[in-house]
Amino acid sequence: MREALDRDLNRITERLLRMISLVREELQLATTGLTEQDGERAKAAIHLDAQVDELELEIENEVLAAIARHQPVARDLRFLATVLKALTDLERAGDYAAHVAEDALALAGEPPLKKYIVLAEMAERIEAMLDLLAKALAERDLAAAERVLKLDDDVDELYEQIVRELLTYMLEDPRTLSKALTLMRVARSYERLGDHVENIAERIFFWLTGRLEGKPEA
Repeated sequence: MREALDRDLNRITERLLRMISLVREELQLATTGLTEQDGERAKAAIHLDAQVDELELEIENEVLAAIARHQPVARDLRFLATVLKALTDLERAGDYAAHVAEDALALAGEPPLKKYIVLAEMAERIEAMLDLLAKALAERDLAAAERVLKLDDDVDELYEQIVRELLTYMLEDPRTLSKALTLMRVARSYERLGDHVENIAERIFFWLTGRLEGKPEA
């Protein structure tokens, strides 16, 4: 019985890691579509989001089947509960990456308002968060989960920076209003994407420790 449960848990872990990888790829494509004004990359990101949605449903069914089949307890049950929570956050993270791609498509045919340096930095931080999330899940690495929480603070600070910059553009030149608002929406999508990754890290903390806690002290 234990071997059968372990096989199911391992398969679910592998599938969830695949979903994290898809979201990361979607984010990369969306960001490249934005920074390089590459409409084809943006379209590819939007297409990839459908795969994320499909995988969410498949993994959810596998988790529910494992619970019904094995009636797990303690850490095993916490793990499966973590996966169910993570699925929702990952699906929403993919949605926000798709929102970035949609805005990148809208901006692709126009001269850029500015170099998207801060937005690219936000994306880089979130990619690092997703990498650490995969490490925390695959290796049961509590330190990696805690690092995700700290990186989200960086994303929040970058978000505030880009909002200030864009507000300055709008105040100094009202002609930039439409483009600046679109970029502000992009920044918000990145910020919310990071929040969903943070949520998963917090659930992994609960799985590994049995405690629900906020961010660790710096």
